[in-house]
Amino acid sequence: MKRIFQILISIFVLVWLNACHRKSEPAFTIGFSQCGMDDRWRVEMVESMNRELSFYPESSMILKDARWNNQTQINDIENFIAQKVDLIIVSPNESLILQPVIEKAFQQGIPVIVVDRRIYSSQFTAFVGASNYLVGKNAGEYANILLNGKGHILEIGFGPTSTPSIDRHAGFLHAINQHTGLHIDEYYNRNWSQEQWGAVLKDYLKKKPTSVDLIFLHNDRSANHCYKICKELGLEKKIKIIGVDGSVGEDLGLDLVQKGKINATILYPSGGEEAIQIAMKILKKQPYHKENELFSTVIDAKNVSIMLAQHQKIKEQQEDIKRQVTKIQDLTRIFSFQRNTLYLTLFFLLMVLSLGGVLFYLLREKQKSNLILEQQNHAILAQKNEIERISQLAKQATEDKLRFYSYISHEFRTPLSLILTPTEDILHRKSGDVKETRQAFQLIYKNANRLLRLVDQLLELRKVDAGKMELELQQRDLIAFVKEIVTDFNLKAKTQHIDLQFICPFKTLPFWFDAEKLDKVFFNIISNAFKYTPEGGSIHISLLKNIEKIEILISDNGIGMSKEEKDRAFDLFYRGNQNISLGTGLGLALSREFVCLHQGEIEVDSQKGKGTTFKIILPIINPSPNAEATEKVVEKPYLREVLEPKVVADTETLQLHDNTVVLIEDNQDLNLFLRKKLENSYNTVAVETAEKGWEEILKNIPDLIISDVMLPEMDGFSLTQKIKNDFRTSHIPVILLTAKGQMESQIEGTKAGADAYIAKPFNQQLLEEKIKGLLENRDRMRRRFSSEITNPSQIQKNERKFLVEFELLIEKNIKDSSLSVEKLSKELGMSRVQLFRKISALTNKNVTDYIADFKLLKAKALLKESDKTIAEIAYETGFNNPSYFTTFFKQKTHQTPSEWRNS
Repeated sequence: MKRIFQILISIFVLVWLNACHRKSEPAFTIGFSQCGMDDRWRVEMVESMNRELSFYPESSMILKDARWNNQTQINDIENFIAQKVDLIIVSPNESLILQPVIEKAFQQGIPVIVVDRRIYSSQFTAFVGASNYLVGKNAGEYANILLNGKGHILEIGFGPTSTPSIDRHAGFLHAINQHTGLHIDEYYNRNWSQEQWGAVLKDYLKKKPTSVDLIFLHNDRSANHCYKICKELGLEKKIKIIGVDGSVGEDLGLDLVQKGKINATILYPSGGEEAIQIAMKILKKQPYHKENELFSTVIDAKNVSIMLAQHQKIKEQQEDIKRQVTKIQDLTRIFSFQRNTLYLTLFFLLMVLSLGGVLFYLLREKQKSNLILEQQNHAILAQKNEIERISQLAKQATEDKLRFYSYISHEFRTPLSLILTPTEDILHRKSGDVKETRQAFQLIYKNANRLLRLVDQLLELRKVDAGKMELELQQRDLIAFVKEIVTDFNLKAKTQHIDLQFICPFKTLPFWFDAEKLDKVFFNIISNAFKYTPEGGSIHISLLKNIEKIEILISDNGIGMSKEEKDRAFDLFYRGNQNISLGTGLGLALSREFVCLHQGEIEVDSQKGKGTTFKIILPIINPSPNAEATEKVVEKPYLREVLEPKVVADTETLQLHDNTVVLIEDNQDLNLFLRKKLENSYNTVAVETAEKGWEEILKNIPDLIISDVMLPEMDGFSLTQKIKNDFRTSHIPVILLTAKGQMESQIEGTKAGADAYIAKPFNQQLLEEKIKGLLENRDRMRRRFSSEITNPSQIQKNERKFLVEFELLIEKNIKDSSLSVEKLSKELGMSRVQLFRKISALTNKNVTDYIADFKLLKAKALLKESDKTIAEIAYETGFNNPSYFTTFFKQKTHQTPSEWRNS
C-alpha cells in the first residue's frame, strides 16, 4: 500500500512539472512583408500591428523588411508561401511588379491583405488603407483656402510608377481644376534622392522666386527639406507648404505644423491596427469587408494641438495596455502554478476522506450564515431606499416652498412698483398738482391694500397649517349671500360683455357658515373665472340642495386647464402657467382650506379650450347649542379686492411728438400710470397683451417698445424674439419691465434681443433716461449711416440681412425704369408705410432717395470699369432718356458722366 502511494505521488509530480513547463504554440502565423522601414510612418505601422497582436496571444507575426527592393520583397512573399503561413500582409513597394506574386499567394489559398498601396487586380482578400486620391483632393481644396482661390502651385512626387503618387496627383489636380484662379505650374515626379529634387527645387525658386505661391509635396520629410530650402532663399513666409503623412515626432508632420514650418499636412493613417483586426476576422471565419478605407483629413494650425493631445493620450493608453498585458501574463503564470498546485492539493484530499464529513458540516453552516447575511442585506437595502425616498420628498417639498416664496416675492414687485414709482414722482415734483397728487395717493393706497391682502392670505394659510384657524358660524341666508357677491361683479361683466348669471330654484336658504371665509372662497373663484374668460363669454353660478348637502357650481367657458394643471390646481407650490398671477394659486389653496374647515369639499373639472367648473360641496352643519341663531349679525370688517371695470387702453394716439412708443403692460394701474407719464414726451400706444401689442407695432412701426415679461399667453421674452426676428421691426429698441430680477432672467431677456432690462420696482427717472438714451442712440446710428447706404457691413449685424436683400432687389430691377416704392414693398412682403419707416429708421433717407443714390453708385462703377457708352449705361441703370441721365448725374456730382469717366 505504501509502495502504491509513493508511485501515485511520483506520477502526479511528473504531470504537474510537465504542465508548468508546457508552452502553448500559436494557433495562427501571419507573415508581413514591409516594403521599407526607414521612415517613422512605417515604423508606426509595425508598432500598431504589434500592439493589436497583443490582444491575440494565440497568433504570431513574422516581419520581413524589403528595404525598398522589389526583388527582395518578391522573395520574402515566396518564402511565406513556402512556409505555408496562415495569412500574408503586404505593403507593396511597386504595385505592378508585386502583383503576380500576390496573386500567386491568393490562388494557393493563402488570404492576402494589401495595406497602404493598392494593386491593379482583384485577386486579394482585403485592402486596408487611406484613399490617396482623397489625400490629394484634400490637399487641393486646402490649397484653395490658403491662396483664397488664386495663385501658382508647384507639386513634387516621389515615384512615377507608385500608386500613391499617381492617385495623390490625380486627386490634387481634380481639386485644383475646380478653381480657375489656381494653376499648377510644374509637377515633378521621379525616383530621386533628397539631394536631387532639392537641387531642382532650389534652382527653380532662384529663377522664379515670385511665381510660386504654394508647394505640395507627397510626404512630410520632403516638406521639411522644402522649408529649409525656402528659408535659405528667404521665401519661407511667402511660399506656403503642404505635406502628407501627419506623423508624430521631431521634424515630422504634426511637429512641422505646430512649429509653423509648413502650413498643413494631410493625415495618412498607417492602418496597422485595422490590418490585424481584419486578419483575425479572416482567420476566425468571421464577417469582414474587403475594402477598408481609412479616414483622412487636413491638419493645420487650428487643429494640430488637438491631434497632438489625442496622440499623447493614445500613447499613454497604449503604454497602459502594455502594462496590463504584462500583468495578465504574470497572472496567467500565477494561475498556471496555482492550478497545478490545486491538482496536487486535490490529490492529497483524496487521502483525507475522513475529513469530508467535517468539511460538509462547515459548508452547511456557511450556507446558513450566507442566508442570514442576505436577509440582513435586503432589510438594510429596503431601509436605505425608504430613507432616500423620504429624503427626496423632503428635498422636493423644500424646493417647492423656496420656489413658491420666490414667486410670492415676484408678486409683491408690481404693487411695490405702483407704490414706490408714484411716491418718487411726487418727491421729485417741483410744483404740486392737487388732482394729480390725489390720483397718485389713491394708486398708492390701492396697491398697499393689495399687498396687505397677499400678506393676510399667507398668514391665514399659516394659521390653517398650524391648526389655529377656527370657524365663526352664524346662520344666514346663503342665497342672498351668494347673490350679493355675484352682484358685485355685474359692472365688470357688463364692461367685458360677459354673460353672468346666478341660477337657484330657492328664494331663501338659511344655513350655518362663516361669512368671511366663504366670501373669500366665492370671490376668489369668480375672480379667476373673469381672468380666464374672454370677452363675450359666459360665467354661470348655480346652487342646488338635498337633504345632506349643498352644491355650488361656478362654470365658465374660458381657456380651461390641461390635465396636469387640473390635477394640481389647489397645490400651493404648483404654478402651471408661468404667466398667471400668483395671487390666483394662493387664493385657490386658501379657498380649499376654508371649504375643508366647513367639512366640505371642492372639486374642479376642466378641459383645455372648453372652460372650467368648480364644484363646492358643503354639508349641512348642526351647530352647537350655544351658537347664535340670528341672521342680523354685524360682520367683521375684512379686506377684499375692489372690483373695477376693465380699463381699455387708447391705441389711437394723436401724433403730437416726434417719437412713438408702444407700451405693453397687463396690470391696468401700472399701464395707466406709465401711459400718462410717457404721453408728456412721446406718442404713446398702450395695450395689455403681447398679441395686441404686436398688432399695434406692425400698425405704427414705433420708435421704441416697452413690455412687461409676465403677460397672459405670449410672454415678453417671446414677443421680443418675434420683434427682433421680423425684418420689419428688428431695428426697434425693446425695454423689458419685469418682476423677475434674477441674473438668469436678465440673461434670458438679453438672449431674446432686449436692449434694456429693468426690474420692478423701478425708478421712473431711470426708465425715462433709458428711453431717451436708446432713442438718441438710434438717431445717431441713423445719421451716421445716412450716407453709407451701399455698405451694409457698417450696419449692426441684425439689420444687415434686410439691407442686403433690399439692395439685391434693387439690383435685380435696376433696368426697370418703372421701379417704384410700391413694387419693392410688395416684393418684400410689407406695406409701403412699413418700408418707408424701416429705411428711414436705418439710413435717415426715404426710399426714393435710397434708390436714386444706389443707381448713381451703379452708374459711377460702370463708367469707371466698363467701356459702355453713356447711353448704354443710362438704359442699364433704369433711365429712359440719356439726356435726363446726364442731367441727373450732374446734379448729384457736379460733373457730367464724361467728365467723371475722364477724371
